Amino acid sequence: MSALSDRPFLRLFVSPAALIAVGFSAAVIAILQFSLRAYIPGELEPGGFSLGNFAQMGKPIYARAFLDTLLICIETALITLVLAYPLAFMLVRAKSRVLKSALLVTAVTPLFLGEVVRTYSWIIVLGNSGFVNSVLLNLGLIDRPLQMMFTTFGVVVALVHVTLPVMVIMLSAAISHIDQGYEKAAASLGASPARTFLTVTLPLSMPGIIAGVTTAFAWTFSAFATPQLIGGGQVNTISTLVYQLGFASFNFPFAAALSLAGLAFTIIVLALFKRATRPLEQLGGQA
Repeated sequence: MSALSDRPFLRLFVSPAALIAVGFSAAVIAILQFSLRAYIPGELEPGGFSLGNFAQMGKPIYARAFLDTLLICIETALITLVLAYPLAFMLVRAKSRVLKSALLVTAVTPLFLGEVVRTYSWIIVLGNSGFVNSVLLNLGLIDRPLQMMFTTFGVVVALVHVTLPVMVIMLSAAISHIDQGYEKAAASLGASPARTFLTVTLPLSMPGIIAGVTTAFAWTFSAFATPQLIGGGQVNTISTLVYQLGFASFNFPFAAALSLAGLAFTIIVLALFKRATRPLEQLGGQA
């Protein structure tokens, strides 16, 4: 009680989080009990207790979906990092307020659009008769439209657009907390701008890089509308397979088992990533 009396607003912050935790736990328990039931073809109601749903996870199609999802998440996170870092750096270090405002609007605008709206926009851009192919055809650079829809490339491009604003915001926060005195000290000792960036700025922004990559990875893993619409059933991820099993085949028990497996897979990958990046995070704190 002393903690609550010393911090009167603590209850206001803890209560919503506790309600969300209870709701999340209830949902996981409901999915768990579905995953332990047998699937009866032609029936919406599941059968009795069964562990067969988890035994099917080893089939090549599902193992491949896990691998493809992991690769898409890694590609999206890394490409987003490469694109977002220069934007975040200019957003923090630019002298012109007009330039800062333009960069901020450009980076944050995707957050104000729904996921479905963003995805349909990319369908218009990447389609065989879309903006990109039309420009390339008119310039005579290609003879026939490039196939960008229903490919992993198209899915990754659209997912990068989704995760870019969050990455920029996290990197901007990290870069803004860097004391520029360290950079000036490195320059005064004869370090070139490139060496100063690699040995001072980049290590000091490592906590923001790790947080941004982790968030982008987790966000991409749970994405559904973008892989489903851009991939068109040709790019299988865990989320799209769950949808196909649950709402196309009505195999809700196996869809529930696949959902739990995806959740466990995400937690394991993020835990391994955190452990692997711990030395880099400590490097950022020591730089």
